[in-house]
Amino acid sequence: MYTITKEVYFCYGHRLMNHAGKCRNLHGHSVKAAISIKQTQLNEQGMVCDFSDIKHCVEAYIDEHFDHNFLLHKNDPIIPLLKENNERFWALDEHPTAEILAKMIFQYVKQQNFNVDQVVLWETASACACYRED
Repeated sequence: MYTITKEVYFCYGHRLMNHAGKCRNLHGHSVKAAISIKQTQLNEQGMVCDFSDIKHCVEAYIDEHFDHNFLLHKNDPIIPLLKENNERFWALDEHPTAEILAKMIFQYVKQQNFNVDQVVLWETASACACYRED
């Protein structure tokens, strides 16, 4: 099995309404997402795929939905205020944890016909969440 990984970087804001600690407050992250693609055979160029193919696929999705956006649970009471002030946000069905964001990126890349092994989202330099399907 061959595996390659492409890293992309972006920023987002969120809060976790039911969190007992500081994460219940609005805050932001500069994150790294590492998208790993696997194949049992290499293509005619001797690659799993071109790194730029992963970059073009995932960066468009991240730019549209995640980068410099507020990611909130759909029941967050701050949403009407954001709407009133024409602020950018995305109301999610699930709480916007690193685990959920890794899963969302994984599912998107998989829908684009990449054989995704895993997505690791580094929320800080020392903390990451990983999503993979077994």
